[in-house]
Amino acid sequence: MFTDRTKIYIQSGKGGDGHVSFRRELYVPNGGPDGGNGGKGGDVIFVIDEGLNTLSDFRYNKKYSAENGSEGGKRRSTGKDGKDLILKVPEGTVVYDDETGKLIADMSGDNKGCVILKGGRGGRGNMNFATSVMQAPQYAQPGQEAQKLYIRLELKCIADVGLVGFPNAGKSSFLAACTRARPKIANYPFTTINPNLGVAYPSDGESFVIADIPGLIEGASQGVGLGFDFLRHIERTRVLIHMVDISGIDERDPVESIIQINEELKNYDESLLSRPQVIACNKTDLLPQDERDSCLANITKNFPEYKVFGISAATGEGLVQLIDHIKNELDKLPKGKVTFEPEIDINSLFDKPDEPIFTRQDTKDPHTFYVEGSGVDKMLGYTNLESEKGFLFFQEFMEKNGIIKKLKAMGMTEGDTVKVGEYLDFEYFDGQDELVTEEQIQEDDE
Repeated sequence: MFTDRTKIYIQSGKGGDGHVSFRRELYVPNGGPDGGNGGKGGDVIFVIDEGLNTLSDFRYNKKYSAENGSEGGKRRSTGKDGKDLILKVPEGTVVYDDETGKLIADMSGDNKGCVILKGGRGGRGNMNFATSVMQAPQYAQPGQEAQKLYIRLELKCIADVGLVGFPNAGKSSFLAACTRARPKIANYPFTTINPNLGVAYPSDGESFVIADIPGLIEGASQGVGLGFDFLRHIERTRVLIHMVDISGIDERDPVESIIQINEELKNYDESLLSRPQVIACNKTDLLPQDERDSCLANITKNFPEYKVFGISAATGEGLVQLIDHIKNELDKLPKGKVTFEPEIDINSLFDKPDEPIFTRQDTKDPHTFYVEGSGVDKMLGYTNLESEKGFLFFQEFMEKNGIIKKLKAMGMTEGDTVKVGEYLDFEYFDGQDELVTEEQIQEDDE
């Protein structure tokens, strides 16, 4: 079954937790910490599969999750990374954030693969937290949380030319006559309920793809009929063929038909009318010569901005001239496929501002103080306290944010315990707040 839009839930893998362990070897009674880091969680990656032309694979399965990273092990063993989740989609699939409606990625053109969600970073084991003042840390860092998102997938056909017009104007017959497509054809509304693609071969030059857009009737841009569901497939086209029935079988006035369809295109996306458009007056074989000439002249008079062709999909009259003209119009336009730029940076959905840093004194133990807040946790997540530079960076962070000053004002004195975040604690000594700046570290390196 053809499916060109769907909503799914995706989730990357959670990072594995860091491990807490200590060396236990014969004749080494006081071995140091050797807890390893957790593995990285798997990413959620979208890739183009040239063999797909529908989103039907997502019709029933609505939830997709990458694998979590494994916990770190003893003896400094790093946990196994979680497997990435690779989701295959047809070329032309556009990924939207369902909540904001913003475009995240357009799977077309040069974008053959894209990481939509990143797996969580693995937590650091307790081997990373040992320092001269904290030689046996009893804690490790948890793995970073998974990223979760509801997204909307929409397929917008990759075609050079869009074929528009009312039902029964002969679009499917035209597509079958001038390409190798074999669409279903009959004389009733909405015979075409899926976008049909065909490859046209002009007399000279490269071939091009034509898309038959179904369901265009008056009110289509507001969701009447099938038009709202399928107008998206015309967005990538560079040239429009406006098919109109001039035989009078459906008792439609050709001029009014063209005006109404153009109005629907304008209401959906005004930029569509700025694209080159050709009017193909179909079923000329059903009219006497004088009546046919009169009708074509009337349409040319009312739409001087468009090139008008009289054709017959049944007999093949005028098809070669029309296809060659379309090829010439395409040659005047920039090469390459129509693509859409992202409207939102996916990272901005998950990079939340840091909470304020809070300091407090334990109500039961006046010699214990706490430093809390997501900003502190984030700093600890990327700081290696095992290295001299990392520990100096940590000290500088405490000083620049006025944390030492606040703790002193609350009554902290030498020998008191300071607990930073959920996992780090140390004993305070006078002189610890006399910090070395990053500039000084850089000068030393030089």
